[in-house]
Amino acid sequence: MFSSYLEAFEHLQPLRQRVLHVLRALPAEVQQDFLTDTCFNVLLDNYAPGEGSMVFMAVSGEGGISSRSVVLRPRLSDCDEAFAYYVIAHEFAHAYLRNGPWGDIADCEEAADALAAHWGFLMPVS
Repeated sequence: MFSSYLEAFEHLQPLRQRVLHVLRALPAEVQQDFLTDTCFNVLLDNYAPGEGSMVFMAVSGEGGISSRSVVLRPRLSDCDEAFAYYVIAHEFAHAYLRNGPWGDIADCEEAADALAAHWGFLMPVS
């Protein structure tokens, strides 16, 4: 069901499994929102120290429809699992909210944190 979102991570375990774990844990309506939106995609950042990165995303189309891209860094494969789940869920929350508010939470970063926590992915405490 999510195979097209995992293609970029085929060579990068355990990040592929981490992305899949979060996608499977999302509520059905969120999964359907992503699966039915042709503008939604999940990409791997190709950052190289000293060189930067380049990620290709679709530009706005007719009617102002724009891409909803989640870009994840390879280091999420090597970091603490709970932290990786939180970051991945946080980024999916941004996509779901279209970088907007959630309920009474107007700040988009706080809204993404709150929604990720609502989905069960809390920001780990150091």
